[in-house]
Amino acid sequence: MKIAVLMGGTSAEREVSLASGQGIVKALRERGHEVWTVDTARGFVPPEREADLLPEGVHAAPPGDLEGALDPIQLADVEQIRAADVAFLALHGGAGEDGTIQALLDLMGVRYTGSGPLGSGIAMDKDVSKRLFRDAQVPTLPWRVARAPDFRYDPDTIEDLIGFPCIVKPSKQGSSVGITVVGESDQLASAVEEARKYDSEVMIERYAKGRELTVGILGDQALPPVEIRPKKGIYDYHSKYTPGMTEYFCPAPLEEEVVAQMQAYALRAFRVLKLRGYARIDFILAREQLFCLEANTLPGMTATSLLPKAAAAMGIDYPELCERIVRLAGG
Repeated sequence: MKIAVLMGGTSAEREVSLASGQGIVKALRERGHEVWTVDTARGFVPPEREADLLPEGVHAAPPGDLEGALDPIQLADVEQIRAADVAFLALHGGAGEDGTIQALLDLMGVRYTGSGPLGSGIAMDKDVSKRLFRDAQVPTLPWRVARAPDFRYDPDTIEDLIGFPCIVKPSKQGSSVGITVVGESDQLASAVEEARKYDSEVMIERYAKGRELTVGILGDQALPPVEIRPKKGIYDYHSKYTPGMTEYFCPAPLEEEVVAQMQAYALRAFRVLKLRGYARIDFILAREQLFCLEANTLPGMTATSLLPKAAAAMGIDYPELCERIVRLAGG
């Protein structure tokens, strides 16, 4: 099969995407496929230049703006995408995960992995996602959103409905970029200022201290949950991508009833957001109560990422996982 692996892009998660993409390229070539590398910010990457994409690994802070990047519409002219049987989307955040590139591929008639434009856009918007979770009786934490241009919010409402501490984060961003835990009301303004660097909407959400968990979905199956234990603070970009900062346990040491309930919530969230193929649904278990945080339509796919860990617990190795995701491709 001819497969174009789309990676990189211009979001704050570019380096994470490049790491995912390179792992996928290697795995699919091992499975005998003809695989092309496409950096959606630069275009087709010849095999002899692939090693230059990520020479120093993923840094512990998101990269800055990328100059001279392609506009997404220019991807329609990339021969390797047009000729592919399937486009494997190894993109995270931005146009790669918000449905923009999915819509373009639909117009081009190219099949691709993961969710379509509608599901991708819904899941990327945490505010819309949480409204749908609430309507589908998937428990989620109370929240409010401050929007551009002035990012106004009512401090009294925040204190009464959400309380302190709370979490402030971009509403449409991933990899815990721009996230702050706010302990007191006088810290709220600076946290909103930080989050607005990454998005036109900022979410202010109740902070629940508890066990951080995630459930991968592959096709119509919920995988074993993974527990995430940061050694210090919250599970932010620094904790995710700095070696040794976080411990992972899979399957998570939980009672069977909790696992079954969380997997049921994950599948319900997957369906209500109109997702397909695969995804990862994040939870927190606080005082014996599960809360759904968000859905990731294109979760990290390095060999040590959370979804591959969960698949491995089911006896599905990394190359086989990549193969299965390709087989689930729609479009």
